[in-house]
Amino acid sequence: MGGVGPGSLNGVCAEGPIAPDECLSVYDAIRLRRDVRAEFTGEVVDDGTLMRILEAAHRAPSVGNSMPWDFIVIRDPAMLSKFADHVADKRREFNDALPSDRSETFNPIKIEGITESGTGIVVTHNQARGGTHVLGRATVPETGIYSTILAIQNLWLAATAENVGVGWVSFYDTPVLADLLNLPDHIKPVAWLCVGPVHEFQQIPDLERFGWRTRRPLEEAIHWERFTPGDSPE
Repeated sequence: MGGVGPGSLNGVCAEGPIAPDECLSVYDAIRLRRDVRAEFTGEVVDDGTLMRILEAAHRAPSVGNSMPWDFIVIRDPAMLSKFADHVADKRREFNDALPSDRSETFNPIKIEGITESGTGIVVTHNQARGGTHVLGRATVPETGIYSTILAIQNLWLAATAENVGVGWVSFYDTPVLADLLNLPDHIKPVAWLCVGPVHEFQQIPDLERFGWRTRRPLEEAIHWERFTPGDSPE
């Protein structure tokens, strides 16, 4: 499968690190997906590709078919720069709170590509959508926000299949972002996603490359019949 288009499982990859004549399976997209920060080309993702990616996100499963998400596309350079400045402040605060050895590890890690990507997509969550009796949400209200997260995953994998990088920014104060976007109180921002063409997908995730944290082995995450605690308190 290449780029996912509305009403079709077939598409052609945009120009980038994946050859146009190569097809991506969902497993390929999962394997290649990265939290992109430094690899954006500086070009802006074209509208056709953007709409295919958003269509994939909008096809995510949701509890009671409530579809509680919205997608705010931001390309205004002034808005991007304003948010980037806020994120830089939050990064400094985090770094200042770290022990010296962790600060040394953290310093070279780039945490966002807000201005370089040229496009931000803020995914929001509306818990009120679908009314008070959403099928499947009565006993587990968190399934609403879980649904919005599934839309983000769809978006991310579709973008990867299109040679488009995505970087999830989480260094911000939620009220600041809500105010920046003029969100009503019942609409909550879940993610600011930096979205744009990339010149490559790193083979090794940044946090591993820079020595911040390694991946947890699959065998530690699988349990049969009952939860079985491992040796690690985590």
